[in-house]
Amino acid sequence: MKFFPLIWSNLKRRKVRTIFTILSIVVAFVLFGYLGAIEKAFSMGVDVSGADRLMAMHKMTFIQLLPISYQERIAAMEGVELVSHLTWFGGIYKDQKSTKFGQMAVDTDTFFDIYSEFILPEDQMKAWKADRTGAIIGRVTAERYGWKVGDKIPLMGTIFRKPDGSAWEFNVSGIYHGEKKGTDESSMYFHYDYLNEAARDGDFGLVGWYIVRIADPARAAELSSRIDDLFANSPAETKTQTEKAMAQSFANQVGSIGTIIAGVLSAVFFTILLVAGNTVAQSVRERTNELAVLKTLGFSHGQVLGLVLAESCFLALLGGALGLALAWGIITGMGDPTGGFLPLFYLPGGQLALGAALALLLGIATGLPPAMQAMRLRIVDALRRV
Repeated sequence: MKFFPLIWSNLKRRKVRTIFTILSIVVAFVLFGYLGAIEKAFSMGVDVSGADRLMAMHKMTFIQLLPISYQERIAAMEGVELVSHLTWFGGIYKDQKSTKFGQMAVDTDTFFDIYSEFILPEDQMKAWKADRTGAIIGRVTAERYGWKVGDKIPLMGTIFRKPDGSAWEFNVSGIYHGEKKGTDESSMYFHYDYLNEAARDGDFGLVGWYIVRIADPARAAELSSRIDDLFANSPAETKTQTEKAMAQSFANQVGSIGTIIAGVLSAVFFTILLVAGNTVAQSVRERTNELAVLKTLGFSHGQVLGLVLAESCFLALLGGALGLALAWGIITGMGDPTGGFLPLFYLPGGQLALGAALALLLGIATGLPPAMQAMRLRIVDALRRV
């Protein structure tokens, strides 16, 4: 720290150049933080998916339905603790553009036993189970639309229509939140019995997919195969895998977001590396005679090396810290930029730590070549240039 005034005075020598270099680094790390939040949003639910949960869906496609009778047959299998089911509703609230939350019909008796990461007050839980048209709403969606407990929500059916063509009406029985960061707090869940009784003249008996909780996660592959074998050669064959693997496959359907983001960031950081490296190198060239004087005064090769490296690292860390802070502020303040398509939009703590590490590496990479040059500088040769 005793050399900090010397480092600071060197940075102030060319104020405009230093400011623009820091701003370029700030922009790079704002982009880094924002793209990190986008990548996290596209992998929504993957990190919090239960290791002890399997998801059994139709073998052909996600939109094909399965018989409700499968539930008892799966529940009777050895190694299975509990079975629940969900069915995608796909209703429209007001208009197609504003409907950006998932709605699913669920087995209310088993839903919260399967998804323990969802938290709902006890009184709201009782009200939801007692009301056939009751629904629970995720905190994020409730805040977006201004819904509160007791409100009525009309949804026009798209996949499932009432025989008379009227809207489905739901009472908001409760508002749930996630136990930990990364839990989906944007969906709506309602009684499957309501859907089963009202859709298609009351003769439905089909569900979207099954969630199976197993006793031993190590047997996930074995039990997945056994479930699929159970319904092999039937009119509705199944494809079963862990919920985490299924969530990841859905995330991958929009493309390899991680690869795209890595490519963009690589190009940005390479450009910043050139800009910052040129700034530090030019600064060292301008101070050649001063470095020679420092050596004359007794500064060792290592101290000269350290001064130049410290200068570049300080520049990179300052720009990186400002960029990450600005990214965090924008993401936290503005939230989902799509208006609901990415409900889990936040900057993870791990991304901040990675950003700090990248800033340090940027400082070392840009400062090491000129620092090595300054360390090898001969006093006689340097003073000759004065």
